[in-house]
Amino acid sequence: MFDSDVIKKGINDQAVLQAMRDVDRRKFVSDKFSDVAYDDRALPIGEEQTISQPFIVAFMTENLQIEKGNKVLEVGTGSGFQTAVLSKLGAKVSTIEINKKFFKESLRRLTGLGYGDISFYHGDGNKGVPEQSPYDRILVTAAPAEIPRVLLGQLAKNGIMVIPVGNQSEVQYLYRIKKLDDDKIEKEKILPVHFVPLIKS
Repeated sequence: MFDSDVIKKGINDQAVLQAMRDVDRRKFVSDKFSDVAYDDRALPIGEEQTISQPFIVAFMTENLQIEKGNKVLEVGTGSGFQTAVLSKLGAKVSTIEINKKFFKESLRRLTGLGYGDISFYHGDGNKGVPEQSPYDRILVTAAPAEIPRVLLGQLAKNGIMVIPVGNQSEVQYLYRIKKLDDDKIEKEKILPVHFVPLIKS
């Protein structure tokens, strides 16, 4: 179980910790990684992509400050693990994935696990899902070189976005962004990270 490692690293939100206890990470990795599914590390899920380490999932989720009923856009469904954690917190999740294989697998996996309250989209996450906007929260799980203005446009006033930013060849940082008004944001650099690039179509 990853729980003790996550707590030791400073995750304090009990609702986030409980959501992560409730989502079985083993169901989101291949059988050959089942024995290490609860290690606090990223694991490969194919297509040169990974499922993020539990601490990063918890840290990003905690910084979103999700309230029950929040409309949340997740950019980059991947395995669906982060999607499930968001759903467990009572968010109304729209998730978009550019990779068709991951899109189909996560839809099948999460539907099979009983998550009926998630809307799945296949497409370019840089463009968001405008038809469901504005969003109270936006979580981006891959790194663009700069913050996509289109996603900022889909964030509601007083909404929060958590996003890794930076090129693969440089240090990336996780940012927490609060939208104060249509033309004003508050941006905070919160953690050095390394994420795969946010792909454009």
